[in-house]
Amino acid sequence: MRSLLLPMALFSMMFLGSFSSEMAFAGDGYRLPPAEVVEVVDAPRSPSLTLSPDGRWFIGIEPDPMPSIADVSRPMLRLAGMRIDPAANGRHRTSFSRALFLRDLSGKTVTPIAIPEGARLVAARWSHTSRHFAYTLLTESGTSLWVAPVSDPTLALKISDRISSVLTSGYYFSPDGASVIITEVPAYRGVSPKKPAVPTGPSIRETSGSATPLRTYQDLLGNPHDEALFGYYATSEIHRVDLASGDRMRIGKPDLYRSISPSPDDHHLLVTIIQRPFSYLMPAYLFGNSIEVWSRAGEKEMVVATVPIGEGIPLHGVRTGARNIRWRPGSDASLVWTEALDGGDPKNDVPHRDRFIVAEPFDGEQREAFRSQYRLMAVAWLEDGHRALAQERDRDRRWMQMWLRDIDNPDGKARLIEDRSSNDRYADPGSPVTRVNSRGDRMVRLEGSSIYRSGRGSGPGGARPFLDRQNLETFESERIWRCESGCYESVSAMVDDTTFITRYESPTEPPNYRLRTSGSIQALTDFPDPTPQLRGIRKQLVTYQRADGVDLSATLYLPANYEKGTRLPLVVWAYPREFSDPKTAGQVGGSPYRFTRIGGLSHLFFLTQGYAVMDSATMPVIGDSETMNDTFIDQIVASAAAAIDKAVEMGVADGNRVGVGGHSYGAFMTANLLAHCDLFSAGIARSGAYNRTLTPFGFQSERRTLWQAPEIYFAISPFMHADKIDEPILLIHGEIDNNSGTFPVQSSRLYQGIKGNGGTARLVYLPNESHGYRARESVLHTHAEMIDWFDEHVKNATPRTTPTRPDGQ
Repeated sequence: MRSLLLPMALFSMMFLGSFSSEMAFAGDGYRLPPAEVVEVVDAPRSPSLTLSPDGRWFIGIEPDPMPSIADVSRPMLRLAGMRIDPAANGRHRTSFSRALFLRDLSGKTVTPIAIPEGARLVAARWSHTSRHFAYTLLTESGTSLWVAPVSDPTLALKISDRISSVLTSGYYFSPDGASVIITEVPAYRGVSPKKPAVPTGPSIRETSGSATPLRTYQDLLGNPHDEALFGYYATSEIHRVDLASGDRMRIGKPDLYRSISPSPDDHHLLVTIIQRPFSYLMPAYLFGNSIEVWSRAGEKEMVVATVPIGEGIPLHGVRTGARNIRWRPGSDASLVWTEALDGGDPKNDVPHRDRFIVAEPFDGEQREAFRSQYRLMAVAWLEDGHRALAQERDRDRRWMQMWLRDIDNPDGKARLIEDRSSNDRYADPGSPVTRVNSRGDRMVRLEGSSIYRSGRGSGPGGARPFLDRQNLETFESERIWRCESGCYESVSAMVDDTTFITRYESPTEPPNYRLRTSGSIQALTDFPDPTPQLRGIRKQLVTYQRADGVDLSATLYLPANYEKGTRLPLVVWAYPREFSDPKTAGQVGGSPYRFTRIGGLSHLFFLTQGYAVMDSATMPVIGDSETMNDTFIDQIVASAAAAIDKAVEMGVADGNRVGVGGHSYGAFMTANLLAHCDLFSAGIARSGAYNRTLTPFGFQSERRTLWQAPEIYFAISPFMHADKIDEPILLIHGEIDNNSGTFPVQSSRLYQGIKGNGGTARLVYLPNESHGYRARESVLHTHAEMIDWFDEHVKNATPRTTPTRPDGQ
């Protein structure tokens, strides 16, 4: 059987890759869904608030309405795994904001920030000193950076109108907060390279001997003109601008700067520069680069590492040599980094995966601070400057550990502070609370011998967020605060040891901010309900079991006008996830007490059309990390059957009128369910991948390649079973989807397979949309398609015979 499947899979991969552009579908332009859906989609959004590091001020941003198709269709260059806006000289974006304001914590003082006519607000952020905040604007001529003093934000200083953010964030505040370091379009760059009218030669690639498995990256460089364009737009020059005088100093020469980080004492710069030649097989972040230390004036002091192109990185592995090189927080100018001890390959059996190196100062002695048994994922420094929380992850067991280590005492004994399955939400003690110091280093907040932890508080009845104080001598935790039952309130920021800000919401109350101090509560915002017409919607957390005993859950939504005892058409919306054991697979992750806010592409709009919805119906795929997909089909079918049975048992759903849907991996699930069971009347699959031979080096958590497990790739590829998809399926895809693996061709080939075998399908391509759909026209058209499809094939379909259960009964 194995010897037969491999040629079939390889033939399929070659066959699908041989087609050129997709067929065009005639239509009448963008459509609108029912008026009640349009009204909710167009409902205003509340401003977003960002707290200053000192806890005294908010930056407020009022978002624009949903972007138009014209916004989404602005010029774009797809180069080196990125999407570049040539006008902005930065990453292509579609969403902007309309207003910016500064307000004190209480909201008694609100100062609007003037935005020049014709400009669009991109983003805003605080300086770590809280004395200034910065914001960027996009105009037809480029991206400008402004910095405003909190003392009088109307006196904003325009730092530059040529910000370049293709590879960098565009700007960085200096450690003392007195200046800003920017990457700018070179002053004498010239005109953009023009595409040759006539090709200068073929595009050639060659390989010999070395095995270099690669993921399915998209938008890669493809020819010399692409290289020239990438070099043109990614090249920038560095300037330091004084915030008091506006004086500027150029640092170094124009180059392909990927990152710039000033040392904590502000005497040096850690600079990463992309090196040529570029790769046609990898995105820019895996290009070769040189990591260097410069003086404040831009003189090269040391090459820390020369990093080659990442083509040799093992699947699911890491680079060899120094990685994650950065300044040591709390020091003047020391460097730290991680090095692999297993050749970067997680399949190698070694006693230690990584080691952590300290160079103090950066050009001084390098010493090994510690070794980690598993892959070192993060190091969070405590405010005392010498201790750190080191987080490791065991790939094979899906397990994580956190160790308290004294970096300056290699002989000191590390202490295990956390040891659990990375999937175990109930045992999650929360993330350490951090804050920035006077130099801008983000460190774990330390009060005496204790740290603070803020977590979601997942449990069988739903999440109840919390704030704990944990003693680092005993590791005992004291509960400072926990969300009450019947609502959802989470910690947004700590102001001081006894004061913190929360975000409160309930099923009928929209999210708003509160100030909690010594048992008292002060409302900081009073944002209104943007969609009061939805308040009648009912929801509840439901739990049930799969036939094999695995615990499952979903949030069941019922329409506002639901009459008890009525059996409604049901929509099951889901996304499969992988687990190592049934215990963690059955845990409840969400909360039934969050505010019901429907917007964008949400499938909950079906509630306005008389459907019941089982949202986030758990579809766990449980098993050994290497082989769990061997039973993928059986497990998702069993989970789907259990979800339907629960809704039918509760008396809210008609088991003969059930639709299934999902996005991305949920679309993959949807197509497989329609191919391998008869539980559903129809399906909706958005932005999915349906032929796994097109992702031959793995997908999601699949670790085997196509050539190692051809029968599995074949068995779980819906395209290979298109002849069995005998329920109607609606396929929707963005025309320029750049998500790894979900090429737009995936949907067209599945459509052709279904059509060729006499099935019922509809394929919708959304112009200029990527993996998620952003334009108002695209979103509304998607809702119109989805509602019409399920109205025809689920709600008003001819009654079916009793669905076939996964056990054949």
